[in-house]
Amino acid sequence: MTHPGPRPPADRKADVLAKLTAAVPDVWVATAAADTPYLVPLTMAWLRERIVLATDAKSRTAANLTATGVARIALGATRDVVMIDAVLGETFPVAQAPAWVAEGYANGTDWDPRQAGGTYVYLILRPDRVQAWREVNEIADRTLMRNGTWLH
Repeated sequence: MTHPGPRPPADRKADVLAKLTAAVPDVWVATAAADTPYLVPLTMAWLRERIVLATDAKSRTAANLTATGVARIALGATRDVVMIDAVLGETFPVAQAPAWVAEGYANGTDWDPRQAGGTYVYLILRPDRVQAWREVNEIADRTLMRNGTWLH
């Protein structure tokens, strides 16, 4: 099987942004507490160059993020993956979230946490490092963002 050549970094960045802004982007969110890793699927919204997640404030994901301030997020298929190391910036109880967060999340996903009841929170994460690759020929140049700044 012949694999296509590696994409130029600008094309990879465009592909990453297309995935982040797609309708109802689902992601895998990895967090940890002490020596215990935790992985959960969540729906995200890409707002103001931030990842917005919504989950119950009592969830392990919310607890781990609040305690450590970091997460690793995977988006896409195994052979076209985006890996994002992100830092927690802000947390808002759903009822107290700014309009840009609540409306933006509801408009970019398939549900509105404001209608879910309970103790949901929005977690606003800033991407710190973004990597994207399809095959081994893209591994060497997979880092597209470092220290929160796009490289290309």
